[in-house]
Amino acid sequence: MSKRRTLVPGKRNALDEFKGKVMAQKGYHVNPSEPNQVKYEVAKEQGIPLKKGYNGHLTSDQAGKVGGPIGGNMVKEMVRMAQEQLNKKH
Repeated sequence: MSKRRTLVPGKRNALDEFKGKVMAQKGYHVNPSEPNQVKYEVAKEQGIPLKKGYNGHLTSDQAGKVGGPIGGNMVKEMVRMAQEQLNKKH
């Protein structure tokens, strides 16, 4: 589980579930009970030696190659959802 705090307290699980849903739609294998673990699949695909626990050996470039696709896909999906909601109002 991430040590980072969410902007809205208590929503970490919802964000992890959303992450799992988005990444599954992108073709990644996501364990529904541990959706945050998809980062290891992304890391493997990128050739990044991500392991459980401390990863201080990774460069910021390597960490970005893992987190970037995940966060980027989540943002794209949120924008798509917002556009869909706006279209329903018109």
